[in-house]
Amino acid sequence: MKYLGYFAVGIVALVVVGVMTFWGGARMALDQTYAHTGATAQLPFFADAQADGIVRIATGRGEFRARVAGYSNGADRPLVVLLHGFPTTSVMWVDLIAPLAAAGYRVVAFDQRGYSPEVRPEAVDEYSVPRLVQDLFAVVESVGGGRFHLVGHDWGAGVGWSAVLANPDRILSWTPLSIAHPSAFQAALENDPEQQSKSGYFALFVTPSVPEILFSFNDFWALRGALSGMSAEKMQEYIDVFSEPGALTAALNWYRAAFTTGSLDGVNQNADVFVPTLFIWGNQDTAVGRKGTELMADYMKGPYSILELDAGHWLLSEKPEQIIEPVLAHILTYRDGFSTSPDS
Repeated sequence: MKYLGYFAVGIVALVVVGVMTFWGGARMALDQTYAHTGATAQLPFFADAQADGIVRIATGRGEFRARVAGYSNGADRPLVVLLHGFPTTSVMWVDLIAPLAAAGYRVVAFDQRGYSPEVRPEAVDEYSVPRLVQDLFAVVESVGGGRFHLVGHDWGAGVGWSAVLANPDRILSWTPLSIAHPSAFQAALENDPEQQSKSGYFALFVTPSVPEILFSFNDFWALRGALSGMSAEKMQEYIDVFSEPGALTAALNWYRAAFTTGSLDGVNQNADVFVPTLFIWGNQDTAVGRKGTELMADYMKGPYSILELDAGHWLLSEKPEQIIEPVLAHILTYRDGFSTSPDS
């Protein structure tokens, strides 16, 4: 009997050693100097006729780090806003920003709440979708206001859908990548075994501390693997951001807030969409199955098309030539908008 006791003690010891090893490895990967925060603080604030580049956008909700283009050629150009997802930043859009500016648009791609160093609150409920939508409109007001075209990927698509539902008259056109209409996605999550399997990682992401340790361990080995195939420029920025203490927790709090508050809490509950929409999905996406994309048609009441690609989740990195032209064409078609009224 005593040998069983020794065995149990040994197992516990191994578990403790394993946990401490992962925790220590994760801690060693963190940048305690906050170099990215320091570099962000040196960026210029956005101003009229802003030159293309990286800036800080001052809003009543905090200062957002952002990439802007097309402002030096006049404030009368239509505005396009690009929303990144997890675990990426505004740098994911570099392949699209220049073509949009060259086509005659003003472009803003900002690091969202938790990703921008100066907008990184600790409380989980600060990352609810309604707050993220409010950030979007606050940034838009600070860069010229008015109506705008919207493009989003992953969680950026989630925020975009909620913005379209909450305030459709502000949005000229909508291009979500990968993530389907929230009601369609929720129905698939509840009833479709494939989507349930693909979304199994949610349970890990909402667990306190564990995903942060796993992503950070061994110089962000898991994060680098999840983003494999990205350019060196993009990968470096992701590591710069997430190596700061608290940054990964802030990004993961989007999932935790959605789990505790509901993804559409506080947003207009009318699920019909009248804004012209181009949905782009990769049929090899490991996170999003086909069922949700099929159910979307029930909610799309305005101009709507779906582009299915032989690709995975990171569409713009995997298939830039098959993303950029359709996005440009969609925005050009609805350059001046389309009535979002159900009576039109």
